Amino acid sequence: MAKDPNEPWWAVIGPDEGESWWQPMPSSGYVTLKLTPETMPYDGFTSGIQVLPPGHRVREHGHRVNHELVFIYEGSGRVEIEGNNYSVEKGATVLFGRYACHVIENTGDVDMKMFWVFMPPGLEHWFRGIGKPREAGDPMPDPFPRPDGVENIMEMLRFVPPPPDAK
Repeated sequence: MAKDPNEPWWAVIGPDEGESWWQPMPSSGYVTLKLTPETMPYDGFTSGIQVLPPGHRVREHGHRVNHELVFIYEGSGRVEIEGNNYSVEKGATVLFGRYACHVIENTGDVDMKMFWVFMPPGLEHWFRGIGKPREAGDPMPDPFPRPDGVENIMEMLRFVPPPPDAK
């Protein structure tokens, strides 16, 4: 794979390909990294998919230096952005700009599947820091807590931390 950004470059990534991580509570499910600065010649974004089981959520947070674009390609739920609630379903696109505190929750009865793009990159470090390695086809593990020191990871990646009462 050529990594010169001035040369033609492309990628075709299969559904089970990519570095994958089981997610701790309250999210559960998994994330698979599709494109990162380590796997392509571009350094302006990271992309991947996230599978969020029914009843689980991505807890409230924001990003001080990043924008996050999410496309929901299966399932339904809600997003909360700065206290405003929106129903989302298959085909919905959501942009969380810098500092926009947000929650993503699967309120449906099937897995919510999302494709995301994070600009500039960095979210890959979050998933590596909090997750447990996953292989395609592995059964979902029992729920597990976030690791100790997660606040340090959030600060390093310049997250807007959740409010103290966020679960």
